[in-house]
Amino acid sequence: MIPAAQEEAAARNRRHLALPAPNTSTLCGFVIMEQYYRYGHFDNCSGKWSSLFDCLTLKTKRPDEVEKILQAREKSKSHIWTYRTVEEASENWWRMYHHLFDKSNTKPKPDA
Repeated sequence: MIPAAQEEAAARNRRHLALPAPNTSTLCGFVIMEQYYRYGHFDNCSGKWSSLFDCLTLKTKRPDEVEKILQAREKSKSHIWTYRTVEEASENWWRMYHHLFDKSNTKPKPDA
């Protein structure tokens, strides 16, 4: 049987494996052409290379340092949702979907 501490450390190490990054960086030539075909510009894959470098840098640090770094990154990220009041949400909704209504430009009243 594996002690619980070793099992937890193994799970933590599996979470920070750098395996997906090399696979995507080897496909960079395909990604460049795909970006050009879809969006009309070349992708230099700098994001993928920086992810690989970052992953390898994290692998050389102690697990407690890695946890601190990852927690600091998580805290520095902005929240994915935009919080709005009812009036702001109504205005935003009208701005996005007004073309679906008739040309009379009568705004629907928000439910309050």
